[in-house]
Amino acid sequence: MAGFGVLDEIVDTARYPLTDPHGSGRREAIARARAELAEDGCTVLREFIRPELIETLRAQGERIAPQAHYQVERVNAYNIPLDTELPQGHPAKIVLERGNAFVPRDRIPAEALIQQLYTEPRFQAFVAECFGLDALHEFADPLAGLTLNVVAPGMSHPWHFDTNEFTVSMLTQPAETGGGFEYCPGIRTPEAENLDDVHAVLTGGGERFIKRLELRPGDLQLFRGRFSLHRVTPVSGARQRHSAIFAYTDRPGIIGTVERTRQLFGRVLPDHFAAAAAAVRGDRLLD
Repeated sequence: MAGFGVLDEIVDTARYPLTDPHGSGRREAIARARAELAEDGCTVLREFIRPELIETLRAQGERIAPQAHYQVERVNAYNIPLDTELPQGHPAKIVLERGNAFVPRDRIPAEALIQQLYTEPRFQAFVAECFGLDALHEFADPLAGLTLNVVAPGMSHPWHFDTNEFTVSMLTQPAETGGGFEYCPGIRTPEAENLDDVHAVLTGGGERFIKRLELRPGDLQLFRGRFSLHRVTPVSGARQRHSAIFAYTDRPGIIGTVERTRQLFGRVLPDHFAAAAAAVRGDRLLD
């Protein structure tokens, strides 16, 4: 369909008037998102995509899903090497099995709805304002900037923190059963890891920290995943769970680490090695 790059044709602008920069509807959507992000680090803009495009969104994801890198990995919640020297009892010593897979950005067609939306300047400006920022930047990473997360039946995306502070995602296909999103709002801060609380969640004793969220295809989720431990629960049934991950940052030039890139995509490009010695870090938290 021609014109998919036009924001009006992708977003339900009657519900979310992004194309009216000074309109009250846009201001109200931003104010609501900011309030919810301030309260628990997460907000969901329901039915963000035009309803007539939901099947297109799903079908496009289904077509590219076979290009995901599949490799069951033994990881920890911080996505750092398992042999990292840490004190006994540190939550990063708890080994988890990561069975989800990612289609990297260089395998997502330019005409795909998620690719068009990810690079749309007015969409980026809207998301930035929701997060209370002057601007957001696309990841410079040629693989991790935009991905399709694939969780096959029998698999899950275990508890983890994001390396980027601001995460934008959109479910494109739900699982038949399972595949729920769970998160622990603000369980750590830029100043404090709060290791005891993280340890409690990872060992099944942290129910008081956990919130559960029901997502539907076309919903836009804004999330502070750097500070909120989160996971996708095991998927079951006959259908994979697909979710587009739009990775933005408040600083330009961000490229993923060699270790995590290899974990997620099974390959590392020269860009990742070149950036390793001069990584841009905004805090001293574990990854």
